[in-house]
Amino acid sequence: MAGTLYLIPSALGERPWTDYLPAATQAVACRLRRFVVENAKTTRAELKRLGHPLPLRDLAIEQLSERLSPDEIGRLLAPLLAGEDVGLLSEAGCPGVADPGAAIVRRAHALGIAVKPLVGPSSLLLALMASGLEGQRFAFHGYLPAREPDRQRRIVELEGESSRLDQTQIFIEAPYRNDALLAALLAACQPATRLCLATDLTTAEETITTRAIGDWRRLTLPKLDRRPTVFLMLG
Repeated sequence: MAGTLYLIPSALGERPWTDYLPAATQAVACRLRRFVVENAKTTRAELKRLGHPLPLRDLAIEQLSERLSPDEIGRLLAPLLAGEDVGLLSEAGCPGVADPGAAIVRRAHALGIAVKPLVGPSSLLLALMASGLEGQRFAFHGYLPAREPDRQRRIVELEGESSRLDQTQIFIEAPYRNDALLAALLAACQPATRLCLATDLTTAEETITTRAIGDWRRLTLPKLDRRPTVFLMLG
C-alpha cells in the first residue's frame, strides 16, 4: 500500500509555530522522517521551530532541483510507492503554489498516491482577505517582468484586464526588487486603480494597506526592500 504525500505549509516569517499552524499540522510534520522540499536550509529551520523529536541529521531531506526531470520525480516518489509517508514543504507558505513542488503533486496523482493538503498560512489568501478588493474574481500572476519596457507593458495589460473583468490581480516580486515594482506601478496605473501592499504577513512587522494609486502618489511610501510583499491591484 502506497504512503501519503502530505503538503505542509511553512512559516512566512520568524514566529512560533503556534501562531500560524494548527496542532494537527505540527503533529503530522513531527512524525514524518522523509521530506521533499524547495529549500533544505529553510526546511531544517522550520522543523527545528516545530520541535521535531528526531535529530535533523537523522531525517531524509531531499531538495528539489530547479529543473525537475521525470527520473528525479520518480526517484523522489519511490519511497511513497514503497509505503512510506513523505512531507512536501515550500520555502515559505503553501507547497505547490508558486512552487516547484507542483510537479511532484501532479505525478503523485498520476501514480495513484494519496495527496493530503494540511492547513497553514498562504500569503496570497491572507493578502486577498485583508485587501478589501474583489474576492470572488481574482488571478495570481506570479512574477511580473523585471525589466522595462516589458514590466510597464504587463502592468497596463493587467490593469485593463482587472477593470474589464472586475478581477483582482495578485502578483509578487523578489523582495530586493519590491521598491522598483512599486515605483513602476505608481508610474503606470490610473489614479483610481486600487493597490494593496501586504507586507511581512503573520509577523510582528506585518503591514497591509489599500489605497487608490492617486493617493499612494501623495503619501510617503513604505520601504519594501527585502520585505516579503504581496501586491494586489483592482482597476
